[in-house]
Amino acid sequence: MVEAPYVMQSATDVQMNLGWTVPIHNAAEALPNLVNPFFMLPLPAVLGLRARDLVGFTFLQFLFHLPVVLLLLWLLGMTFDFVAPVPP
Repeated sequence: MVEAPYVMQSATDVQMNLGWTVPIHNAAEALPNLVNPFFMLPLPAVLGLRARDLVGFTFLQFLFHLPVVLLLLWLLGMTFDFVAPVPP
């Protein structure tokens, strides 16, 4: 967690197991890709589409996946007990 040490502090503050902080952080970063999918940038040029043709699809995906992902992350975060970090 060199990238985001504030995530470890937040997990400790809410007494969440520190083992789940990396997967939860990664999943939360992946959610915006459903709204703004940069991997689909060549697709409109190849198929002759406009960006507005893709926005509705990606917005529906976001609306569906947001509650599902947040619920699963919350449930997975509750599977392990909190163990306080030991300072060196």
